[in-house]
Amino acid sequence: MSIKPLYDRVLVKRLAAETKSKGGIVIPDKSAEKPTQGEVVAVGAGAILENGQQRPLAVKVGDRILFGQYAGSEVKIDGETYLIIKENEIFAVVEQAEIQEKAA
Repeated sequence: MSIKPLYDRVLVKRLAAETKSKGGIVIPDKSAEKPTQGEVVAVGAGAILENGQQRPLAVKVGDRILFGQYAGSEVKIDGETYLIIKENEIFAVVEQAEIQEKAA
Protein backbone atom coordinates (compact mmCIF):
# COMPACT_ATOMS: atom_id res chain seq x y z
CA MET A 1 0.00 0.00 0.00
CA SER A 2 1.27 3.47 -0.86
CA ILE A 3 0.36 6.54 1.20
CA LYS A 4 0.73 10.17 0.13
CA PRO A 5 0.09 12.73 2.91
CA LEU A 6 -1.87 15.83 1.97
CA TYR A 7 -0.59 19.42 1.94
CA ASP A 8 1.92 20.11 4.75
CA ARG A 9 1.70 16.73 6.45
CA VAL A 10 4.54 14.23 6.80
CA LEU A 11 4.42 10.44 7.36
CA VAL A 12 7.09 9.45 9.91
CA LYS A 13 8.33 6.12 11.24
CA ARG A 14 9.51 6.49 14.85
CA LEU A 15 13.01 5.25 15.63
CA ALA A 16 13.29 2.49 18.21
CA ALA A 17 13.14 3.57 21.85
CA GLU A 18 16.20 3.24 24.06
CA THR A 19 15.89 0.14 26.25
CA LYS A 20 18.91 0.92 28.43
CA SER A 21 19.74 4.07 30.38
CA LYS A 22 23.17 5.71 30.17
CA GLY A 23 23.97 4.13 33.52
CA GLY A 24 23.22 0.65 32.16
CA ILE A 25 19.79 0.15 33.75
CA VAL A 26 17.33 -1.78 31.58
CA ILE A 27 14.11 0.21 31.02
CA PRO A 28 10.87 -1.81 30.63
CA ASP A 29 8.80 -1.06 27.50
CA LYS A 30 5.91 0.41 29.50
CA SER A 31 8.18 2.84 31.35
CA ALA A 32 10.16 4.00 28.31
CA GLU A 33 9.33 7.39 26.87
CA LYS A 34 8.09 7.65 23.31
CA PRO A 35 10.97 8.34 20.92
CA THR A 36 11.14 11.89 19.60
CA GLN A 37 13.16 11.02 16.52
CA GLY A 38 11.96 9.45 13.32
CA GLU A 39 12.57 8.95 9.64
CA VAL A 40 10.43 10.66 7.02
CA VAL A 41 8.65 8.03 4.91
CA ALA A 42 6.45 10.28 2.74
CA VAL A 43 5.69 14.00 2.40
CA GLY A 44 2.75 16.01 1.12
CA ALA A 45 2.89 18.38 -1.84
CA GLY A 46 3.36 21.45 0.35
CA ALA A 47 1.63 24.11 2.41
CA ILE A 48 -0.94 26.39 0.80
CA LEU A 49 -0.01 30.05 1.36
CA GLU A 50 -2.49 32.90 1.87
CA ASN A 51 -2.07 33.98 -1.77
CA GLY A 52 -3.08 30.49 -2.93
CA GLN A 53 0.39 29.36 -4.00
CA GLN A 54 1.90 26.12 -2.76
CA ARG A 55 5.19 26.15 -0.84
CA PRO A 56 7.21 22.89 -0.91
CA LEU A 57 8.09 21.31 2.43
CA ALA A 58 11.51 21.77 4.07
CA VAL A 59 11.88 18.02 4.73
CA LYS A 60 12.21 15.17 2.25
CA VAL A 61 11.86 11.39 2.29
CA GLY A 62 14.74 9.79 4.20
CA ASP A 63 15.40 12.77 6.51
CA ARG A 64 15.87 12.01 10.21
CA ILE A 65 13.84 14.50 12.23
CA LEU A 66 13.15 15.62 15.80
CA PHE A 67 9.56 16.26 16.91
CA GLY A 68 7.55 16.63 20.10
CA GLN A 69 6.76 13.58 22.22
CA TYR A 70 3.01 13.97 21.66
CA ALA A 71 3.13 15.41 18.12
CA GLY A 72 0.91 14.12 15.35
CA SER A 73 -1.49 11.21 15.15
CA GLU A 74 -0.53 7.54 15.19
CA VAL A 75 -1.84 5.38 12.34
CA LYS A 76 -1.38 1.69 11.55
CA ILE A 77 -0.59 0.78 7.96
CA ASP A 78 0.04 -2.86 7.01
CA GLY A 79 0.75 -3.73 10.66
CA GLU A 80 3.34 -0.94 11.09
CA THR A 81 2.75 2.10 13.30
CA TYR A 82 3.49 5.52 11.80
CA LEU A 83 2.92 9.15 12.74
CA ILE A 84 1.27 11.74 10.55
CA ILE A 85 2.47 15.16 11.65
CA LYS A 86 2.29 18.69 10.29
CA GLU A 87 5.48 20.33 9.12
CA ASN A 88 5.25 22.98 11.86
CA GLU A 89 5.45 20.21 14.52
CA ILE A 90 8.94 19.26 13.33
CA PHE A 91 11.66 20.85 15.46
CA ALA A 92 14.76 20.00 13.42
CA VAL A 93 16.38 17.79 10.80
CA VAL A 94 19.27 15.72 12.21
CA GLU A 95 22.31 15.93 9.97
CA GLN A 96 23.81 12.53 9.06
CA ALA A 97 27.41 13.72 9.74
CA GLU A 98 26.51 14.32 13.42
CA ILE A 99 25.09 10.80 13.74
CA GLN A 100 28.25 9.20 12.34
CA GLU A 101 30.54 11.28 14.60
CA LYS A 102 28.69 10.17 17.74
CA ALA A 103 28.89 6.51 16.66
CA ALA A 104 32.67 6.70 16.21
